[in-house]
Amino acid sequence: MNTTVMLAWREWTRFFRQRHRVVAALGQPILFWLLFGTGMHQSFRGGGSDFMSYYLPGTIALILMFTAIFATISIIEDRREGFLQGVLVAPVPRWHIAAGKIVGGGAIAWVQAILFLLLALLVGSVPWSNSLPGLLVLMAITALGLTALGVVFAWAMDSTQGFHAVMNLVLMPLWLLSGAFFPIPHLDPSAAMGQVVIHWIMRLNPLSYAVAGMRQMVYPDLKLGPELWQPSLVLCWSVTLVFVVATMLLAVRAVQRPSKGELK
Repeated sequence: MNTTVMLAWREWTRFFRQRHRVVAALGQPILFWLLFGTGMHQSFRGGGSDFMSYYLPGTIALILMFTAIFATISIIEDRREGFLQGVLVAPVPRWHIAAGKIVGGGAIAWVQAILFLLLALLVGSVPWSNSLPGLLVLMAITALGLTALGVVFAWAMDSTQGFHAVMNLVLMPLWLLSGAFFPIPHLDPSAAMGQVVIHWIMRLNPLSYAVAGMRQMVYPDLKLGPELWQPSLVLCWSVTLVFVVATMLLAVRAVQRPSKGELK
């Protein structure tokens, strides 16, 4: 396990030495939260909730997602610099390499999200409650899942431009259709076909359950109203765990396949 630990520690030190990545991964979601929260405060209708409270768990998910993207870029950079080829020929199982990348990137994303949560606690946007320890665990699990998904895509890429394009095409819609930015309404029997499709896409989105679970633990007393769809906390945990296991297995499988430029 020394290989996993050392690769994870390398991801940690490398990321926090590049301050522009730290600022971008943490600052942009906070800016979105402040701008959208104040701009849509009057127009939002969420069963008695204001938009800043509703959007805060979505901001946590966005921080986790952005940090996962920035952390997994290191795979492309390591391949270009020759470091990855050196690791691949080392006498260690390849799943250790995947585990090191996932644990390192997930830990970075988790700490970034904790910093934002502490800030929200200090300013009073999040109440102190007994559900906060469970929230930290769910955040850690979600961070691992998003980082593993980033590893799956980054392993097959040879340019950061292509990686960013794919991430914007996959992860941003995954976040937007997770109930993070706008709620998931109950399906009306008379709804148009387009509304039905969007509703079921959001319900089948695994990130929807992570965001809903974080929302219920951030605000235990928050009621969204009967007109909005919200899964139970047990279902949120179950789907998130399945998502993490699935993405980790995909990441391990991707790492075990020969990649472009790999030494044979």
